[in-house]
Amino acid sequence: MQTPLESFIDHKADTGMQCGSYSIDIPPLKEGEQYRFHFDAVACVGCRCCEVACNEQNNNPADVKWRRVGEMEGGEFPAFTQLLNSMSCNHCIDPECLKGCPTNSYIKLDNGIVFHDDDVCIGCQYCTWNCPYQVPVFHEERNIVTKCHMCHERLDEGQSPACVQACPAGAIEIEVVKVDEWLARDIDEQANMPFLPDARITNSTTRYTLPKNMPENMKEVDEHILKPAHKEIPLVFMTVLTQISLGGFLALFLGDMMSLFGFESPNWIMALFVFLPSAIGLPLSALHLGRPFLAMTAMKNIKTSWLSREALALAVYTFLMIGVIWSYFSEIPTFIRVVLEMLTLGAGVYGIYAQSMIYRIKARPSWNRLTTNLKFFGVGYIGIFLVAFISSVSGMYDAIVPLTTMGMIGAVAQLFFTYEDIRTLDSIKENEYQLQRTKRLLNENFKNVKEYRYISLIIGGVFLPLLALVFTSVSPTATAVTLFLAMMVVMFSELTDRFLFYTTVVPLGMAGGFFVGKQR
Repeated sequence: MQTPLESFIDHKADTGMQCGSYSIDIPPLKEGEQYRFHFDAVACVGCRCCEVACNEQNNNPADVKWRRVGEMEGGEFPAFTQLLNSMSCNHCIDPECLKGCPTNSYIKLDNGIVFHDDDVCIGCQYCTWNCPYQVPVFHEERNIVTKCHMCHERLDEGQSPACVQACPAGAIEIEVVKVDEWLARDIDEQANMPFLPDARITNSTTRYTLPKNMPENMKEVDEHILKPAHKEIPLVFMTVLTQISLGGFLALFLGDMMSLFGFESPNWIMALFVFLPSAIGLPLSALHLGRPFLAMTAMKNIKTSWLSREALALAVYTFLMIGVIWSYFSEIPTFIRVVLEMLTLGAGVYGIYAQSMIYRIKARPSWNRLTTNLKFFGVGYIGIFLVAFISSVSGMYDAIVPLTTMGMIGAVAQLFFTYEDIRTLDSIKENEYQLQRTKRLLNENFKNVKEYRYISLIIGGVFLPLLALVFTSVSPTATAVTLFLAMMVVMFSELTDRFLFYTTVVPLGMAGGFFVGKQR
C-alpha cells in the first residue's frame, strides 16, 4: 500500500504537475509563441505560499508584492463559494506599462516576458497608473518601480519560477501560448475572471481555470474598504502652474496681436510673470520621481509615452518663453515677435494637451474622461487674471477690462467643467463600480473640500473680478488689490481641485487584494 507521499509523487508524475519541482518540462518556443501563467482557481487553497516564495526569491520587503492573492466570495450557506486569484504580471501582448513608460524601462523579451530594466527607471510610477491590474509596485528602498519577470533567470536554466515551485496545490503553472490563436479564439473565455479588468485592454496572456456554476452574487471581500489615493502634491503644483502659464501666455499673445493694430503692446514684465509659473512648476515635477537626478531621461519615449511628449513640449515652451522675454528687451519688430509667440503658444498648447492625455488611461476611469482635458486647459483663466493684475500695476488701464472679462468667462467655463466632472460620475455605466467609489470619496471623505472648491471658484472667479471691474473707474489701487485677491483665491481653488483629482481616483485592479502592499 502506497504512503500519502508516494501517492502524491505518482500523481505529480502522471499529471505533469510543476509544483515542488526545480526542473520544468515545457517545450521550446516556436515562432509566434510566448510563455504565460496558468492559474487554477479550483485548486488554489489561499495559503499564500506563492507570495512568500516570490518575495524570498527576489529579496523584496514584505510590502512589495510581485505576486498577490485576492479573495472573492458569493452564494448562500451552505452553497457558499470562495474564489481566490493569485496574480502577478500577466505578461501582456500589448502591455500598457511598456507604452506609457517615458524612459523605455520596459522590454518585451522574445519569450514574451515583460521585463523591467531597473537601471534606467526614474521612479515616475506612471506604469503603476497605466497597468489595469496594478502589477508594477514602487520599491521605496530602491526608489524605483519593480515587477514580476517570471523568474526569467530560472526559466533560462530550465527551472520553475519560485511561485510555481512553492504552490502546494499545483494551482500555478507555466505554459506556452500561441499568440494569434489566443487573441482570435480563447482570450475572452479563458483570460477573464470576476472583478478583473477586461483582458482585451492589454491582451493579457494569463489563463484561468474557474469553478463551474459560480454564484451570480459574487463580491470582493474588501469592497467595504475605501481609502483615498496618493496625494501627488508635487504634481498638483506642477500641473496647475504650467497651465496658468499657458493661459497667461495666450493673453500676452493676443495683446501683441492687437498691438499690430495700434493698441498698446505688452511689456517684458508681463512676459516674465507669465514665464515664472512654468519655470517654477516644471522642476517641481522632479520631486515626484524616485530618482530625480535622472529627470531629463523622461523624454526618451516620445514615440508612445504621453509623459515623454509632455516633458519635451513644456521644456520647449519654457525655453521659447525666454526668447520671448528677450524679444521685448531687444525691441525686435513686433511681427517677428508675434511669429516667435505663435511657435511658443503651439508648444505650450501641445504640452498641456499631452499633460492631460497622461491621465486619459483605461486603468483609472475617473481620469479617463473628456472633462480631464477640459479642466486642464480651463485652469488657464488664472493666467489671464495674472496679466490683468500686471496691467493694473503697470498702468495699462485699457487692458484691464477685456482681460478681466476674459478671465471671468474662463472661470465660469471652469465652474461648468467641474460640475460636469462630478455629474457624469452617475451617467457613465462602464466601470460604474470605480466611478461610484470615486463619488463616495468626494461626498464622504472630502465633502468639505469639494464644497470649498465650488465656493472659492465662484468668489475668486466671478464675484471679485466683477468688483474689480467696478473699481476700474474709481481707484486703480483698489482694482489691483481686488484682482490680486481674486487670483489668489482661484489659485487655491484650482490646487484644491487638483488635489481631489488625485486623491479620489479609484483604479481598476485585482479584487480582494487588501494585502497587496504599496500599490500606488
